[in-house]
Amino acid sequence: MTEHVESLFSRPLLPLANADDADITCATAFPRIAAADGRASVVHVIEKAGGAPDKAGVEQREEVAEELFDIARRAADDAGIELQTDLRFATDVGDAILEAAREADATAIVFTPRGGRSWWDLFSGAVREELIRHSDRPVVVLPAGDADEDGET
Repeated sequence: MTEHVESLFSRPLLPLANADDADITCATAFPRIAAADGRASVVHVIEKAGGAPDKAGVEQREEVAEELFDIARRAADDAGIELQTDLRFATDVGDAILEAAREADATAIVFTPRGGRSWWDLFSGAVREELIRHSDRPVVVLPAGDADEDGET
C-alpha cells in the first residue's frame, strides 16, 4: 500500500518580521510552494509589551504589517500561489507563530535567516527555542542565498 506523503511546501506558514524579511522569504519560499502546487500563509506578530508601554503605536505597527502583507501578496501573485495573511498581537512571539501554524494546518514553518535584525536574530533566544522545542510540525530554515537579485532561485 502506497501512502501519500505531503510536501513541506504544500501549506507552509511563513513568519514575516520586516520588509526585507518579507522580500527575501517570499522570493526564496514561493517558487518551492508553487512547485509543490501549494498555498502559503504568512503571519506577522506585533509583540505586545506585556504591561510596559509599547515601542510604537498600534496604528503604526498595523501599517507596517499591511506593507509586509502587500509584499507577500505581490510575490504570491507572481508565483501563482494562493496566500492567506494573519496579523497577531502577542507577548510571546514564538507561541503566536506556533498557534498560527496550528490554525492554518501548516505543513511547516518556513523562514530565511539573514544578517542584521533578521529572523535568525529574533530566533536567538526564547522565540527560536519555542519554535524548535515546541513545534508540532517541521521548522524549515531556507538559505537566503537561494534567491538571486531578481528573486529567482
